[in-house]
Amino acid sequence: MRIGIDVGGTNTDAVLMDGDRVCAHTKIATTEDVTTGIAEALKTLLSGTQYEPSAIQGVMIGTTHFINAIVEGNRLAPTAAIRLGLPATAALPPMSSWPERLVRAIDGRAYMCHGGHEIDGRRIAPMSCDELARVAEEIAAQGVRSIAISSVYSPVNEECEREAAEILKELLPGASLSLSHEIGRMGLLERENATIINACLSELADHICRGLAEAVSGAGIDAPLFLSQNDGTLMDVDYARRYPVATFASGPTNSMRGAAFLSGLRDCAVVDVGGTTTDVGMLRNGFPHEASTEVSVSGIRTNFRMPDVLSIGIGGGSCIRSEPFGVGPDSVGYRLTEKALVFGGDTLTCTDIAVAAGIADIGDRSLVRHLDRSFIDAVLQRISEDMTNVVDRVRTSSEPIAVVAVGGGSILVPESLPGVGEVRRPEFFATANAIGAAIAQVGGEVDRMYSIQPGQRDAVLDEAKQEAVDKAVSAGASRSSVQIVDVDEVPLAYLPGNATRIRVKAVGDLVLAR
Repeated sequence: MRIGIDVGGTNTDAVLMDGDRVCAHTKIATTEDVTTGIAEALKTLLSGTQYEPSAIQGVMIGTTHFINAIVEGNRLAPTAAIRLGLPATAALPPMSSWPERLVRAIDGRAYMCHGGHEIDGRRIAPMSCDELARVAEEIAAQGVRSIAISSVYSPVNEECEREAAEILKELLPGASLSLSHEIGRMGLLERENATIINACLSELADHICRGLAEAVSGAGIDAPLFLSQNDGTLMDVDYARRYPVATFASGPTNSMRGAAFLSGLRDCAVVDVGGTTTDVGMLRNGFPHEASTEVSVSGIRTNFRMPDVLSIGIGGGSCIRSEPFGVGPDSVGYRLTEKALVFGGDTLTCTDIAVAAGIADIGDRSLVRHLDRSFIDAVLQRISEDMTNVVDRVRTSSEPIAVVAVGGGSILVPESLPGVGEVRRPEFFATANAIGAAIAQVGGEVDRMYSIQPGQRDAVLDEAKQEAVDKAVSAGASRSSVQIVDVDEVPLAYLPGNATRIRVKAVGDLVLAR
């Protein structure tokens, strides 16, 4: 048996699953510190069942802790960014494009040193141990403990980053090091940005992981703890401490994986309506379609693994305005039960509209009887139009597609979207995100440049696939269950040596002790 938990901006959802069967589920308001809400969700979930905590074999959590810290610009560690690339790349130092408020929030310090590689693997310049020693001395004097190391073309050749890391480990014992080739993809500035974000979250990651473990153990559960990743797979707590940035999009990803599980569809559009936003994405072979370009995180361009999801500010807590007429994007969030009219509050929300329209039965309906029917219909029409537009933007064909609506706010989605297709709302749709966390698998991915010689293509692909399978197994997957779910092969004609970028993703079922 396993427990899945997903923390949203408005609600924290939890489910207890025995194999593919949902045994219990709950939804409570997200607390300001998030961890308290998780502890309360566990308590509520287990108190309503006959199952003992000792029966739980694993707890899977999708959390907003880390993305919230970046968006809010607080609880971030002072961070130094070291780029290996001189005499090249001097025009744009690290963090050049960052919002000033976030540079201040991490007390960001940038250092540029010699090193790095060309696209064909040749060194740009030799690394200098003395240069790194001077940088380390200054970092130590400033009391900085989190360091991001990036090197030009490190996804092709990571030698410089690894050499620099070994030197800095000796000079700065106890410092947290993030290496860009382990986090981002091709594209120096975006990969470097992702690495700096990861580094500034290192101290918070240690604190949060301890807090989550205490919340689980406090519920009497003695079982492994896993966190959801951006690609729909799981990582253990130690991995999460090293790569907190991998959790940023776990919320919509969990919902999409849950939608695939509940609907039985592996290729469809998913509309996930929460309390604050509606997230829309495409499922391909049961997993979210990944963004192929850089993704902006709080105004910072990055290129690590993220699902291709579009969000609009419509949810159960979205505020409704009559003059001028509008729906969202502002929301009462987790204060819905205090602010919405049906709960005795003073703010008109989408939840009030749903109750007044007769599509939801929560709170006190008499408190919204004064709403004019034409106004209610106008709000529902605007919601339908906005959701249709965003589904149109994510789909890749003009042909009708299946649409799966999940999330507690999905009662706002009409039975069909004009020009798109019929909407399915599966059983347990309100807690699809927690179900997605509970049923998540573990994965392994290879994404790098290969030089493919004539007649060697199949051998190189087989090598990449085997490496992806081995990574999934080392992450905890049962080897017999591992499957290759995605293969991308992009020849790069402008590079020498028949260069080809190959990306392979493998996933398998998590092995849990019984």
